[in-house]
Amino acid sequence: MISQPMTNEAVVVLTPNGIRFPQTGGPKPTSQRRYSLVKQLKAEVKVLGAIQILCGVMVLILGIIFVSAPNSPSFTPVFSIPLKAAYPFVGGLCFVISGTLSVIMEKKSTKPLVWSSVAANILSSLCALVGFILLSVTLAALDPAFRKCTFNQKNRELEETTFHYYVHPLIDKECFTAKSTLTGTLSVMLIYTVLELCLAVLTAAVWWKQAHSDFLGVSVLASLPESC
Repeated sequence: MISQPMTNEAVVVLTPNGIRFPQTGGPKPTSQRRYSLVKQLKAEVKVLGAIQILCGVMVLILGIIFVSAPNSPSFTPVFSIPLKAAYPFVGGLCFVISGTLSVIMEKKSTKPLVWSSVAANILSSLCALVGFILLSVTLAALDPAFRKCTFNQKNRELEETTFHYYVHPLIDKECFTAKSTLTGTLSVMLIYTVLELCLAVLTAAVWWKQAHSDFLGVSVLASLPESC
């Protein structure tokens, strides 16, 4: 039996019964599996990016509500904590940017975009962590502020005894409304912040791993046809 190598690494075997061509379809399952993984990765990236954008938009909207919410002077030092850090606006903007990059890479993936997404998600993680701390501190300070508000209003009642029966219900309602509005807004903002923190850490880890991996799970996106 005589074997003769051919081009493209094909092997033709000459036997007494004729020429036999060995099967060369072995790598196909690997290519199909890689193609399937890439399609799945593209879908997951798009979903994660959409959720990140949603979190960013909600934090921005809640920040606007937070600024315009009715409040008592007793609550001003409390809700100024996250506002001085501009978290609702800076954090929300970072979340939207990182999510937008992930959605863009669902259609077009290049190495600069991958590293940009890693950086954006790391920045979003830091913003979300700072926001979590600020919001937790602010929520914890609402009860003391409410007690201070009630105490200050009762002192006003003693000074305005003539309007005692009229001022007291209005004052209680003012303090309670301010606390309820701030508690609800901060709680929902905290939920979206925690969600964004988890998503940003997960997405940053995925892109970091793919950027340093020999497997073309991300970079192969650029070489696939648009019909993928």
